[in-house]
Amino acid sequence: GSGGLSAAGEPLGRQRGLGKPLTLDGSACETEHYKSMDMGNQHPSISRLQEIQKEVKSIEQQVVGFSGLSDDKNYKKLERILTKQLFEIDSVDTEGKGDIQQARKRAAQETERLLKELEQNANHPHRIEIQNIFKEAQSLVREKIVPFYSGGNCVTDEFEEGIQDVILRLTHVKTGGKISLRKARYHTLTKICAVQEIIEDCMKRQPSLPLSEDVHPSVAKINSVMCEVNKARGTLIALLMGVNNNETCRHLSCVLSGLIADLDALDVCGRTEIRNYRREVVEDINKLLKYLDLEEEADTTKAFDLGQNHSILKIEKVLKRMREIKNELLQTQNPPELYLSSKTELQGLIGQLDEVSLEKNPCIREARRRAVIEVQTLITYIDLKEALEKRKFFACEEHPSHKAVWNVLGNLSEIQGEVLSFDGNRTDKNYIRLEELLTKQLLALDAVDPQGEEKCKAARKQAVKLAQNILSYLDLKSDEWEY
Repeated sequence: GSGGLSAAGEPLGRQRGLGKPLTLDGSACETEHYKSMDMGNQHPSISRLQEIQKEVKSIEQQVVGFSGLSDDKNYKKLERILTKQLFEIDSVDTEGKGDIQQARKRAAQETERLLKELEQNANHPHRIEIQNIFKEAQSLVREKIVPFYSGGNCVTDEFEEGIQDVILRLTHVKTGGKISLRKARYHTLTKICAVQEIIEDCMKRQPSLPLSEDVHPSVAKINSVMCEVNKARGTLIALLMGVNNNETCRHLSCVLSGLIADLDALDVCGRTEIRNYRREVVEDINKLLKYLDLEEEADTTKAFDLGQNHSILKIEKVLKRMREIKNELLQTQNPPELYLSSKTELQGLIGQLDEVSLEKNPCIREARRRAVIEVQTLITYIDLKEALEKRKFFACEEHPSHKAVWNVLGNLSEIQGEVLSFDGNRTDKNYIRLEELLTKQLLALDAVDPQGEEKCKAARKQAVKLAQNILSYLDLKSDEWEY
């Protein structure tokens, strides 16, 4: 029968494409084939639950990537959709059947999981931290920038320093690789950096208008458009920072596009200087329009995911090679042979880091800064080791204070080797031990009396600087920074 074998020895059921063969006693195996046959007669409740799950699945990525707060429109929309699906799941009649009850339970659990993730994304402590830092930036803009565009005096150094501090603190907010946090940090940084850029660009401009209105009638129109552009600049800053509720990005975009149309319609009578003036104003407007597209651009290009950024990948490549050189130096029995070649290659790595494009992204700037410090620290380590090696061959009488400084430098060299190998955080016992050792060396240097010897003074000063740099490097290695 159908449980028999073909001439080739294959079960007949399989030959006909029925999945697994039938058992010899004629009873059916549970196969995909039979499952698919049942699909046509699937219980309506199961079909309905599958439809609901499909709808829930369709918004999963929006939930996972939600980077706003619980009072955002999009949060309320996603919450409403998921809550509605929960009600739909609850309303499915199980008719007391175990398989339907299990299916309903699984559908409810998945929907509840997404609701919980949405809530956690909006209320994550680091998301709140990002928002609090952004509020500080908003206050700075309200106090220092809004009055400026309303005819106030000028942008103060206090504002520039304040904004720079805000940017630095945002780059140090931990995301743990969580998409929602990465997006929130990226969007916030993008807005604040755009404001900083708009203001810097504005401050570089000449205060007087480029052309006199006597030159040509069209100049008066360009000048009036330029005044409108300046107002729009202030409006854009207020919009980016969320301190203007009376304007929308769409309306401002229409206004700016209208100004370009007005300029295009002008007759400049072939005058090169007027055409150039008009072109500059048009370029200004296009820059402002570009800032209005920032948020949408970030989502579509996944620019917030710096793990895939080509500048970051270049920095990581340099750091990988630097670590290989470091391990070779720390593990080799006779490292002096490696000093010259290692230093030459490390200098080349700094050259590679100098060529990395920052893309106006403060996170990339910070990543490069830290990488430069890593490489420079290793060069400093080799320099000190070389100096200590050379010193062995010059046994001569020297001032006791000078000798005391060299003894400390020998200790610092050993400690720096340990710091280079350190890979932990500030709660580690080893971190505390290294910090104490470095502090002890600083105290030893304080106790050195140069007795008026200029050479000793200079040597002690350099040794103190080195000890402080090693401490700073230990802090940098242990602060768990991430891009």
